[in-house]
Amino acid sequence: MKKRDDNPADPFKKALAEATKVMADDTDLTVSYSVDPSGISGDSVRLPQVSRRMSRDEVLMARGTADALALRHKYHDAGTHAKYAPPGQMALELYEAMETARCEAVGARTMPGTASNIDVKIDTEARRRGFDQITDASEAPLPAAAGYLIRHLATGRDLPESAANVMNLWRPFIETEAGGTLEDLQAKLADQSAFARFARQVIDDLGYGDQLGDDPDAEDDEQEDQAEQNDEDQEEPDSQGDQDQSDDADADPEQSQEDTQDESQAQVSMEEMPDEDSENETDLPHDEAAMEPPPPPPPSEADPTYAVYTTRFDEEVAAEDLAEPAELERLRAYLDQQLEPLKGAVSRLANKLQRRLQAQQNRSWEFDKEEGVLDAGRLARVVANPTTPLSFKVEKDMEFRDTVVTLLLDNSGSMRGRPISIAAICADVLARTLERCDVKVEVLGFTTRAWKGGQSREAWLNDGRPQLPGRLNDLRHIIYKAADAPMRRTRTNLGLMMKEGLLKENIDGEALEWAHRRMVARREARKILMVISDGAPVDDSTLSVNPANYLEKHLRDVIAMVERRKQVELLAIGIGHDVTRYYDRAVTITDVEQLAGAMTEQLAALFDSDPRARARVMGIRRAS
Repeated sequence: MKKRDDNPADPFKKALAEATKVMADDTDLTVSYSVDPSGISGDSVRLPQVSRRMSRDEVLMARGTADALALRHKYHDAGTHAKYAPPGQMALELYEAMETARCEAVGARTMPGTASNIDVKIDTEARRRGFDQITDASEAPLPAAAGYLIRHLATGRDLPESAANVMNLWRPFIETEAGGTLEDLQAKLADQSAFARFARQVIDDLGYGDQLGDDPDAEDDEQEDQAEQNDEDQEEPDSQGDQDQSDDADADPEQSQEDTQDESQAQVSMEEMPDEDSENETDLPHDEAAMEPPPPPPPSEADPTYAVYTTRFDEEVAAEDLAEPAELERLRAYLDQQLEPLKGAVSRLANKLQRRLQAQQNRSWEFDKEEGVLDAGRLARVVANPTTPLSFKVEKDMEFRDTVVTLLLDNSGSMRGRPISIAAICADVLARTLERCDVKVEVLGFTTRAWKGGQSREAWLNDGRPQLPGRLNDLRHIIYKAADAPMRRTRTNLGLMMKEGLLKENIDGEALEWAHRRMVARREARKILMVISDGAPVDDSTLSVNPANYLEKHLRDVIAMVERRKQVELLAIGIGHDVTRYYDRAVTITDVEQLAGAMTEQLAALFDSDPRARARVMGIRRAS
């Protein structure tokens, strides 16, 4: 008999895990399911989580991801891949995308069923990244387009519409520059080493040859030649060296002694000479000593070791400065269209929040006073016993500290589409609702000015690529609504989130520290900071030349600093990804439609006077 608490998805997950092991030809493979990004590491495969509902999209996405990762495990050799991997960022991304396409194409030859499953995965990921909405090649990532083209040419299959859109934007350029090389594609697929050399040639054809580094095959030839030369040198006696030693031994001993004495005298003379620099320092009066400027403050208060290559190209900008007024009006109208189907549900949530906030601000009464307003509810006692004195009541105000709320929105490319629309809508509704309750609201956004590093990376390249440069991209911190600005004047600014090309990379740690600094400077007694993000910080340019956890570690350090100082109450909402591993007070939603409710409940819980009620909503256990 089936137990009530059995997960109906468990049989499917178990069967998919076994199929993945068979397809990967590795019975020792460990398969797990997680809300974290899918991937493969050694003998472990992480697949997308499948909920109890087992929706069609969840099942298809899990199958497609499992097939793709199993084929990568089977047909990919990490050593060969590392040998030919280029050091440059764009070259490496092209190389990775083409290798992924090769593994999937080779697998489709022997297991045709995998191709349709992987198509679903490609389509889901492409739509999540907003590829179906891109109309200009400059906004489309070239590595993704190259990978799609390799898969299309290798398998002969049509790509899903969203992926085909990106591929077609770049296809004329790729075929014009690398058409001759692409003709050899079919002959190179089965041999990873041959395909790696083929991929490097394509990268060179596309104009990124300067990022390929040295030729790995040429290095192997040089090592073999060097080894042969060493063997020959060991076989030949060093007759010349012996002859030189013999000549030195036969030299005039008197001459040798004179040379030694000269060197000793020169050394003594140098030691006896006064140090001009030290004399100058001694002669200077104390108050006229050279003053060195103080060292610049570290880029991060939370982690002094966190480095930023340059801040010259960072910007903190008002939303109205990033688009013309007419464009903001058009984008706002588009956002209002997105709001229309949700108007009823969002309005109910807003009214609920407003009632809960106003309940905290309502006045109350103190009873059994000797003077004040007559308490009519207790007149019955006087009627029953005329000797009973009259009872009065006095009105008093509830304590409700002045409050400011900051909404910090992730404006990264992975939020493109429905997630950013819902985030903008909820920011709009919450700002208007809180404003009616006399709560100041600030709406901020964070992204980068460019993909792949921008001007910061160009400066780094021109400086000779120093090791471990730290954060290597141009930040863009956007002020959609300042706390003191009324919503009626800034409502059009939220439409900027709909602007094509605005959403790029996300560096959460510095954005959180920026929002925290702004809040600390405020005069309000209570400060609440809500972060809305869809996962861990990601910036390809930074992570390609620093440790893999560089940005994630900084985010954790900033969160720890904020919670340690206790000047700001911090909470977070994760869209599709578990952010509870970063934030103590957080909730994760799997469907963007739940965002409005999650934001409302979280904020309402913070204003609840009952700590037990706050704990239930926030998911915090009361200390025993």
